[in-house]
Amino acid sequence: MAQENPLQELLVDELKDIYSAENQIIKALPKMAKAASSPELKRAFERHLEETKRQVERLDQIGEALDIKMTGKKCKGMEGLIEEGKEIMSEDLEEDTLDAGLIGAAQKVEHYEIAAYGTARAHANLLGLNKIARLLQQTLDEEGNTDRKLTQLAESIINVEAVEA
Repeated sequence: MAQENPLQELLVDELKDIYSAENQIIKALPKMAKAASSPELKRAFERHLEETKRQVERLDQIGEALDIKMTGKKCKGMEGLIEEGKEIMSEDLEEDTLDAGLIGAAQKVEHYEIAAYGTARAHANLLGLNKIARLLQQTLDEEGNTDRKLTQLAESIINVEAVEA
């Protein structure tokens, strides 16, 4: 991809950041699933792991289409969010309270991703990269769905049990 446009350069930087973030999430999700006591939450993390792997494949497609290498950048924002999740897992919490904390940590991750994918999609649209924008929108929709599922899980099961504990 020719780097003549500063917005294109920004988009490439954003995509590499997202790629790093997704790969960090792939490493963190199995630990979160293992730490969760709620079977529903465990399943939600396991399903999101599979979805995240597909999202990385989609980013690889975008990299090929733009003729760019997606590696070489470390997403410090995601690194910090995952570190916060690790702190929650290391605390001595009741199972229900830990699950509530894990959901909060996961939603912070989702909101970060929603912001990142939304920005990248907007820039792809501005650059007339319609296929890229559609692929980013597909992932953005998935991230929004995951966030809604986590909210439903928190409201229906986890936080209620944590309050009652």
